[in-house]
Amino acid sequence: MKPARPPRSLKGRALQWLAQREHSRAEMQRKLLPHARALVAQARAGASAQAVEAPEPGEVMAKVVEVLDWLEAHQYLSQQRFAESRIHARAARHGNLRIQQELAQHGVVLDAASAQALKASEFDRAREVWSRKFAAPAADAAGRARQARFLVSRGFSAETVRRVLRQVGAGPDED
Repeated sequence: MKPARPPRSLKGRALQWLAQREHSRAEMQRKLLPHARALVAQARAGASAQAVEAPEPGEVMAKVVEVLDWLEAHQYLSQQRFAESRIHARAARHGNLRIQQELAQHGVVLDAASAQALKASEFDRAREVWSRKFAAPAADAAGRARQARFLVSRGFSAETVRRVLRQVGAGPDED
């Protein structure tokens, strides 16, 4: 039987996760907290033979913040890289509103240059998403409404949706 491996350190876990994909600081903190609680509780159990108390939240959070600060200082964790990665993964299928909302959930705000580049390409991306889903312009108002709802649900702005539907309804030789 193999001897039991010692548990990985918080830093080791974080580096493993970052090797797989970029993470935001908030996401990494959320993933590390349960492991930090377990490590602190295990350290307390090994230090005393008395009944083990639950670790204090401040002590656990301090360990996690220390690891996150180290990761950022050594450039393993970067909010800018996370934003670029998420934009690259989502831009082909989603609009600006959806991408910005998802980044906000992770506590990341787009810089001005990235936001402007995303906005500049939104019409082309919306047109591409529309063409992948629909073969032809809608014949009636109900069909146009269905197409508009689809694009809005993907996070494209109302103005972009109107422009796309107006252009595809006009045909290739008009506009």
